[in-house]
Amino acid sequence: MSRVNGYGRIDRSKTLTFTFDGRTYTGHPGDTLASALLANGVHCLGTSVKLGRPRGIGAAWTEDPTGLVQIEEPFPEPMLQASVVELVEGLVARGVPGQGRLAEIADTARYDRKHTHTDTLVIGAGPAGLHAARSAARTGRSVVLVDDRATPGGTLTGTEELDGKPAPEFVENVVAELAANPDVLHLQRTTAFGQYDDGFVLALERRTDHLGPDAAGARQRVHRIRAQHVVVATGAHERPIVFEDNDRPGIMLASSARDFLHRYGVLVGREIVVFTSDDRAYAAAIDLAGAGARVTVLDARDTLPREEEARANAHGVTVHPSTVVTGTEGGTRVSAVLATTPDGRVRLPADTLLVSGGWNPTVHLFSHIKGALAYDAALGAFRPAAPLPGVTVIGAANGDFDPAAPTKVLWRTDGDPARQFVDIQRDATVADIQRAVGAGLRSVEHIKRYTTIGTAHDQGKTSGVLASGITAELLGRPIEELGTTTFRPPYTPVAFAALAGRERGSLFDPERVTSLHDWHLEAGAVFEDVGQWKRARYYPQPGEDMDAAVLRECAAVRGGVGILDGSTLGKIDVQGPDAGEFLDRLYTNMMSTLKVGRVRYGVMCGNDGMVLDDGTVLRIAENRYLVTTTTGGAAAVLDWMEEWLQTEWTDLKVYLTSVTEHWSVFPIVGPRSRDVLAEVFPDVDVSNDAFPFMSWQDTVLDGVPVRLARISFSGELAWEVNVSSWYAPALWERLLAAGERYGITPYGTETMHVLRAEKGYPIIGQDTDGTVSPQDLGMSWAVSKKKEDFIGKRSFSRPENHNPLRKQFVSLLPTDRSTRLPEGSQIVERCPDGKLPAPPVPMLGHVTSSYRSAELGRPFALALVKNGRARVGDVVHVPVGGVLVEAEIGSTVLVDPEGARRDG
Repeated sequence: MSRVNGYGRIDRSKTLTFTFDGRTYTGHPGDTLASALLANGVHCLGTSVKLGRPRGIGAAWTEDPTGLVQIEEPFPEPMLQASVVELVEGLVARGVPGQGRLAEIADTARYDRKHTHTDTLVIGAGPAGLHAARSAARTGRSVVLVDDRATPGGTLTGTEELDGKPAPEFVENVVAELAANPDVLHLQRTTAFGQYDDGFVLALERRTDHLGPDAAGARQRVHRIRAQHVVVATGAHERPIVFEDNDRPGIMLASSARDFLHRYGVLVGREIVVFTSDDRAYAAAIDLAGAGARVTVLDARDTLPREEEARANAHGVTVHPSTVVTGTEGGTRVSAVLATTPDGRVRLPADTLLVSGGWNPTVHLFSHIKGALAYDAALGAFRPAAPLPGVTVIGAANGDFDPAAPTKVLWRTDGDPARQFVDIQRDATVADIQRAVGAGLRSVEHIKRYTTIGTAHDQGKTSGVLASGITAELLGRPIEELGTTTFRPPYTPVAFAALAGRERGSLFDPERVTSLHDWHLEAGAVFEDVGQWKRARYYPQPGEDMDAAVLRECAAVRGGVGILDGSTLGKIDVQGPDAGEFLDRLYTNMMSTLKVGRVRYGVMCGNDGMVLDDGTVLRIAENRYLVTTTTGGAAAVLDWMEEWLQTEWTDLKVYLTSVTEHWSVFPIVGPRSRDVLAEVFPDVDVSNDAFPFMSWQDTVLDGVPVRLARISFSGELAWEVNVSSWYAPALWERLLAAGERYGITPYGTETMHVLRAEKGYPIIGQDTDGTVSPQDLGMSWAVSKKKEDFIGKRSFSRPENHNPLRKQFVSLLPTDRSTRLPEGSQIVERCPDGKLPAPPVPMLGHVTSSYRSAELGRPFALALVKNGRARVGDVVHVPVGGVLVEAEIGSTVLVDPEGARRDG
C-alpha cells in the first residue's frame, strides 16, 4: 500500500471494496478509482489505441490523457478517466486497450436537467472563485457557484494562508457564508462543459455517482444556466515536456502527484525524479520528500531559484540544474530516467517521473464564445487577450499566478521523434507533426486533424499548446503567430444519457397512442411506428405470421367488411372568410368550389412542384374546412400552412387548428359496410342516392355527435366514422357488435397498404421521394387548369417536368407469380442472357411498395420506372439476392379497374 499517514482528506474509517481487471481491491470514501489503484500499487491500467503501449495514470483530474477505464458496475459506461471516477462500494472496472465498448445492457440510472437564471455565475471554487462568489453575494446579486471537484478549494493543500487564515478555515468560512444566503446556489461535483452567447452555460452535476446505485434521485443533472455575468475562475493546467518514451506508466504531472498526496494520502512513488522548467514543481518535490519519498529534481534552467533550491535541499531533495530528461526505461512502469547534464548523459533509477513545463491557463470556456487569446512569452502559454461583454476571467485562468513563476519555455528535448509523444491518448508523436509539416500543412487546425492531436477525451488539455509550440519550432515561426487550435464544447466528456435527461426510451420520441390503444393490445395487435404514433399493423391469430394475417384480413375486407382505427390521420381545422382562397393556393386543385357537405381529394406540392402531401378536404361550412393529411405529414403540413399564412399571405384571414387528437376515425370498409352502418345509425339513409360518394353527414348516437364521411382508400364501399376521442372506445365496440353477424374483421395498417396498392393509390413518402410530381403519379386530373396560381404551378412548365424519361408510377407483376420483390429493389432492362451487363448498369427505377395479394392470388409491386406508362406490357428484370427476377410493367389499378365496388 502507498497510503501515507497524516495526509489526505478521505475517510479512512470506512473501507470500500472494488474490482479492477478481475481483481478485488479496497479503498475509502473520497477516493477516486485512480487514487485507490495507486494506493494498491496498480500503475498500468491498459494499452494505447494504435501502438498497444502500456498506459497508466498521468494526472489527478480531468487533464489526465492516459488513465482510461471501462466501468461495468454500478452503471456501465465506456472510456472514463479513472482520475474522475469516485469510488463506491462494488465498483467494477477494467482497463481499456485505447478504446472502450458500448454497454450491452441498458443504463437504469435516472438523468434530468434544470434551468437556472442568475445575476452572477462563478465557474471554479478555488481561492479566486470563492472570493468572487462571496463578493457578488455581498452586493445583493444572486449567485451560482459551480466547481467540478468533490470539495471546494481548488488545489489548496491546506498549508497555505488566505485572508490571514489557514486555507481550510478560509474555505469553510466562505462556504458557510454562501450557504446561509438564500440567493446563492453552490454546486460541487459540477463541471461547466460549455459556454455560449448571452451568458448561457451548460454544466453537468454528478449528483449521486459517489453514493452508489441505490441513492435516490437523478444520477446526473445538466444545468442550463443563464447569467447576466459570468466569472471564469477555472485555474490552469500544468504543461508537460515532450521527451523520448514519455508515455510510460509512472510518468505524470508534478502537481498531480502533490494532489494525490494531499487529497487522498497516496504517495505515487518511492524513488521519484522531478523534471521541470518551472518553480512550482519544487513544492511537489518538497512535499513528496516530506512524505517519505527519495526525490531528485532535474531543472532545465541554467539559473535556479535560490529560495526554492534551498528549501528543496533542506528537505533532502537533490537538485541538478541545466539537466533535461531525454528518455526513460521500463515496461509496465518506468524504472529509470535518462538525462543529459552539463557533464554528459546519466541514468537515474526511478519508479516515478514527474514533469512540469509550466502552466497553461484553462481558457477553454472563454474560447467557446470566441474569446481571443494572446501568447504570454513569460508563461509560455496563451491567456485571454481582452475581456468580453458579460464575462470576466480571473486568477490562474487569466494567467495571473501569485507569485509569478518564471518559466523556461521548453516544448521538447532531443530524441527520436517517433517515440516522443505529444498526445499520449492518440499515440500522436513529434514525428506525426513533422509529417504534417512536410506535407505542406501550416495551420495548427489542419495539423490537428492530420495528426488527431487534441481530439481525444482530454480535448488537448496537455497536448494542445505543446503541438503549437513544436509546430512553430519546425516551421521557424513565432508561436504567437501560429496560435492554438479551437477549443470546443464539451470541456470534459459528457454521457449521452445525461444530455438526453429524461427524454429516453418512450420519452425520447414521444409515443402517441389512439383512444383504442388498450383494445389493440388486448386483441394481440402487432404495432408499427408511423410518425410518432403506435398503429396496429396486423392482428395475428394463433399460428399466423404477418403474411398470413394480412392475407386473411385483406380477404375479409374484400369479401365482407373490415374496420380500421384510422384516428392517426392528420386533421387540421381551417376557418375564416379567406379559407377557400387559402386552400386554393395550397392545393393543386380547387377547394373553394367545394360545396358544404362534400369531400374532395387534394394534392399539395412544394415550390418545386413535387408532391408534398395528400389527403381529403371536407367543407364543413361556408368559411370552414376540415383538411386531412397523412399520419406522418400532419405536423409538417400544419407548419407549411402556417409559414405561408404568417410570412407570405398575411392579408388572408384564416385560422388553423390541429384537431388530430380531437377526432377518432374508423373506416368501415367492404361490401357489407352499408349493412353495419345501417344497424348502428338507423336514422341515416346510407343508400347511394341519399349518401353519395365523397360526401359527409352529421348524426347523433345516444346524444353523442358523429360524423359519417363516404370516403374510400381501398376502392371498396366504405365510410369513415368520426367521433370525439372521448367516446371512441364505446363507439368502436358498438360497431364491432353490429358487424359481428357480417363477420366484421379488424384490420391493421399493413392490410390498408395492400388494399390501397391494389387500387394504385400512392402513399406519400413511400411511393414518392421528393422528386415525384402529380403528373408522374398519373394524377394530372388533380391539377387544376383553371386556377391562375398555386404553390408549385410554375415548376410544372419546366422542361425537365416534361421529360419523357421521368420516372412514372406503374405496377410490376413478377412473371413467376411467386416472388415478392423487396421494396427498394432496382429495376433494369430485361437481360436476354439472364446476366447483368458490366457496370455501370443503367437503372430504370425502383420498387416503392410490394405485397402479397389475396385478391390477385400472387405478389405484386408498385414502382417508379422511366417512361413507365408508355412501357405497360414490357418485361424488365429486378435483381433479387443475386437472381434476376422477371416482372411485367402494368397499370397501377390491379383490382376492380371499372370502380364498380365503390358503390356496393
